Amino acid sequence: MGFDPIISVTDLKKRYRGAQDEALKGINLEIGRGEFFGLLGPNAAGKSTFISVLCGITDYSAGGVRVFDRSINRQTDIKKENIGLIPQEIALYPSLTVKENILFFGRMYGLSGQKLRKRIDELVSVFRLHEHLDKLVSKCSGGIKRRVNLVAGVIHKPALILLDEPTLGVDPQLRSLIFGYLTALNEAGSTIIYTTHYMEEAETLCSRIGIIDQGRIIREGVPSELIAAMPGCGNLGQLFLNLTGRDLRD
Repeated sequence: MGFDPIISVTDLKKRYRGAQDEALKGINLEIGRGEFFGLLGPNAAGKSTFISVLCGITDYSAGGVRVFDRSINRQTDIKKENIGLIPQEIALYPSLTVKENILFFGRMYGLSGQKLRKRIDELVSVFRLHEHLDKLVSKCSGGIKRRVNLVAGVIHKPALILLDEPTLGVDPQLRSLIFGYLTALNEAGSTIIYTTHYMEEAETLCSRIGIIDQGRIIREGVPSELIAAMPGCGNLGQLFLNLTGRDLRD
C-alpha cells in the first residue's frame, strides 16, 4: 500500500502581526495516515505555531495546508470531531471537578448517554483516576491535571491526535503510562503528531520525525536512518544538537 497523507503542507508561511520575522518560513511536509510523527525543535522554532495552524486555531500567511484531504484556511470549518489536541498548557476548568471536566469535553465532542459513560469508564480506568473524580481540578496535583488534560483530548477517539509536550514535568511512572497508551492508540490506527524536547522519547516512540528550526524543517526521516547518516552521532540527541547548535534559545 502506498503512502497515504493525512496532512499535506506546501510552502507554509506564518508571520504574526507586528513581527519582523516569519514564525514559519516555507514548510513543506507530508504526514501519512497511521504515522507516529515527532516534531522536534528548540524553543521558538515554530512547533506550536505549526500545530495551531493544523488545528485551524491560527491563520497562516501563505502556502497551503490540507488535513483529511481538505484545504484548511481561515474560512474553513474544521471537523474537530476528527482531531484531538492535547496542548502544553493545562486546558481544563479549575473550578470544575475532574469528572465534570471529562463530561464537559465528552459532550462538546458530541458524546452522550451510554456511549459517553462507557468511554469515561475506559479512560478513568486506564489513567487511574477513580479516587480523583470528585476533586476540583484546582486542588489536583500536576500529574493528575496532565492525565485529565490528555483524557479531554482523546475522549472522542479522534483519528488525528496532536500532542504538544504531553509529558512536561511528569514522573517516570506517568510517562511510562502515557507512552503505553499512545502506542496502543497508534497501533489501533490513530495518527499522532508529537512535539517534545525529550529526544529519547522521540527516538523510542516515533516512526518518523521532522526537526524544525527558525521556522524551517531542516531534517526529516526515520530516526535510526537520520542518526546513521550523521557521522559521529550515536543517538537522536546528538543529531539534534549537531543540526540546531548549542546556543541557548529564548
